[in-house]
Amino acid sequence: MMPRTLIPMLLAFAVLAGEVAAFSLPWQKTQLQPDTAPRPVASILVSDDEGSGHSVPGVITARIEVMLGFQTLGRVTARNVDIGDIVKQGQVLATLDPDDLQGDVRAAEAAAEAAEVELSTALATAERTRALAQRNVATAAQLEQAERALATAQAARQQTRSELIRARDAEGFTVMRAPFDGVISEVFANAGAVVSAGEPVVRLSTQDGIEAMIDLPDAVLSGIRTGDPYEVWSEREPDRILTATVEQIEPVADAVTRTRRIHLELQEDADLRLGALVRARPAGAGASRLVLPETAILERDGASHVWVVTRQNNTGEGTVSLRAIKTVGPPLNGYVTVASGLSPGEEVVIRGIRSLSEGQAVGRSVTP
Repeated sequence: MMPRTLIPMLLAFAVLAGEVAAFSLPWQKTQLQPDTAPRPVASILVSDDEGSGHSVPGVITARIEVMLGFQTLGRVTARNVDIGDIVKQGQVLATLDPDDLQGDVRAAEAAAEAAEVELSTALATAERTRALAQRNVATAAQLEQAERALATAQAARQQTRSELIRARDAEGFTVMRAPFDGVISEVFANAGAVVSAGEPVVRLSTQDGIEAMIDLPDAVLSGIRTGDPYEVWSEREPDRILTATVEQIEPVADAVTRTRRIHLELQEDADLRLGALVRARPAGAGASRLVLPETAILERDGASHVWVVTRQNNTGEGTVSLRAIKTVGPPLNGYVTVASGLSPGEEVVIRGIRSLSEGQAVGRSVTP
């Protein structure tokens, strides 16, 4: 039988043990109840819009363009054309101040006349010396000197004649004429400017054929080949789609943007004006009119998949399921075109796709 003196001590120890159990030390972490709320997701609703994000901007240019400049140094006295002017072959586009070149022609003419006089004198001297040498009056050295002077005079005359021809040709360089029919697409110098030989003054473009030029990074170029079909449309008329083909892929990338220029050949009946802003995409990329950010695509087992969200009625919660889709063409500007597997209005997760699991509960959609 327990002594009576131990009963109060045991009761006091039990009370003290209960207080110690209820007390938590400062360095001990309090156990929190697990948060069972579904995680929010960054998602979008698939739209059947054209999706300009899956197209790239471009500009309409002529297939043949030339930079026209003068073949000699001078001051521009007149520029008879401006941007957009249609010109005919042989039409005068610009002129240089001819005063300096006309002075060169006069100097060349004077030098040619002096050379003719020198030649006549040398020829007469040589003939006299030959006659004197036949009568043994002139020495062989004198005859040799006369013949050498005659040869020098003949060479001088030939040189001055060549310089005169060059000066007269240069005088004709003061007039710039159109080498073919076309339109002035750009101007570089105005009247009064001093230009050097070969410096561009205007750009002349043909009107026979036009093309669209776009710039693409190497990551996209890996799936593009010469002859691939493309679609081009003006930003002012997005519903009028023109067909084009890849005509040329420039081999050298731009030093700043690290993109390469693509030339898209348009049909002969394309009536877009030079310099017009257009958009382009691979042919067939707009057939389904469904585009998704590239971050929403999950590659698994050699196929493309997306996480589709199914929402419960009247609640913000839902579940995700993995669905296989088919894409068309290479990604452009971070977007891909969906050919099949999705319908307009479905919700697709575009962030954190690798941390989801089949059937996982998700919360509300947040702005990506």
